[in-house]
Amino acid sequence: MHHIEIEYKGNLRTEAVHLKSGETIITDAPVDNQGKGEAFSPTDLTAAALGSCMLTIMGITAKSRNLNFTGTHATIEKRMGTNPRRISEIIVHLHFPNNHTEAEQKLFRKSAHSCPVHHSLHPDMQITTQFHFS
Repeated sequence: MHHIEIEYKGNLRTEAVHLKSGETIITDAPVDNQGKGEAFSPTDLTAAALGSCMLTIMGITAKSRNLNFTGTHATIEKRMGTNPRRISEIIVHLHFPNNHTEAEQKLFRKSAHSCPVHHSLHPDMQITTQFHFS
């Protein structure tokens, strides 16, 4: 069963459709790789997937323990390498606006690093995760 359909739209742009929901994502090649940089690049989506996955897994952890997770957010920095051109590092800053005990902080750290996207990325890619608790 197909879950995503992607069409090349021309000018280094694609449109991906999530078939179950009908939601779409547009990608555009970055300026440093012949594109316009007017939308997420495919490598941007990889970095965004990591941050979203971490937040989702931590959200599941928070929900199952009735912890306040509202407002928690991530900022992502993606660094590209050359020869071959690839993502060399993703830096994830996780910001927690709510007070959490040391035990809860430890639980969130463990949850973030157990996300499936994190485990799916190539081991040569450096992933730096910084936790910012209030």
